[in-house]
Amino acid sequence: MTPKKVFSSYFLTEDAQKRLESLGYDLDQSSADQLPRAEFLRRVKGVHGIICDSACQVDAETLDAAGDTLQVISTHSVGYNHVDLAEAHRRGIQTGHTPDVLTDAVADLALTLILMVLRRVVEAAAVIPTGQWCNQPTWILGRQLRGKAVGIVGLGRIGEGVAQRLRGFGVSRILYSGRRPREEAALRVGANFVSFDELVRQSDVVCICCSLNDSTYHLFTYDVFKLMKPTAVIINISRGGVIKQEDLVSALANKIIGGAGLDVMTPEPLPTDSHLLKYPNCVLLPHIGSATVEAREAMGHLCIDNLQAGLEGKPLPNPIPM
Repeated sequence: MTPKKVFSSYFLTEDAQKRLESLGYDLDQSSADQLPRAEFLRRVKGVHGIICDSACQVDAETLDAAGDTLQVISTHSVGYNHVDLAEAHRRGIQTGHTPDVLTDAVADLALTLILMVLRRVVEAAAVIPTGQWCNQPTWILGRQLRGKAVGIVGLGRIGEGVAQRLRGFGVSRILYSGRRPREEAALRVGANFVSFDELVRQSDVVCICCSLNDSTYHLFTYDVFKLMKPTAVIINISRGGVIKQEDLVSALANKIIGGAGLDVMTPEPLPTDSHLLKYPNCVLLPHIGSATVEAREAMGHLCIDNLQAGLEGKPLPNPIPM
């Protein structure tokens, strides 16, 4: 039997990679950090399965390039706004993602960003190479997390994970907003459901944990930032498109908010001349939310599970919800 052709836009972590190579597929993998679009379209031609991540736009053009042989798209991510689900469904192509296993890693990073912004860690670390320490009691003053109100936009798996961690820091309140109340999760973490406007007005820290879709695209604009406390900080571990980025730059420039911590932004990679880089109270990380050995190994195996099932014509263990 002729082996199924699979294209992967990158190499997986060690154990998952060994497993993928052992399955006997006609496997083509890219080692490029940024795979050019034209090359991506060329290499998916005639494949039966695609492994990708959020950096690859799998749209109608991609599906046309792959042709009628394509059976399954397995994305190495929880988010899937880079996949044209309606078009894939129309063509009978199964789509899978990797939920749950990166919850702890991303929630940990959300807390890391909160503390880095509140305690001005990047500003403080930059002093070390200069040797210009200061003993004045007002030098590099940050804020404690204890006693603060924290608002979580989207109390899904990751939002709940963030809330669980916050309880150990003695926050005064955990608020959350979303399309509907999530009563069981809220009960587990002691969170209160409020409107979006109430959340941004009342919170000292706003943490974005929702998915990116039509209703959340550019949810945070300059008008929303003006509703926030002038000392409040915003954290984004979701997708860059939830924030209208030029409005965030304006809010930082005009000191409308107290700071920001972003693991996601628009575009990625962020241009080196981005205005976001001007502000010491804006902590930026290069989309490393799931970048732990444990999370990436688990994601790799889930990705392969979806790929295998799709190539065998079986239901995927982790299908993308339609």
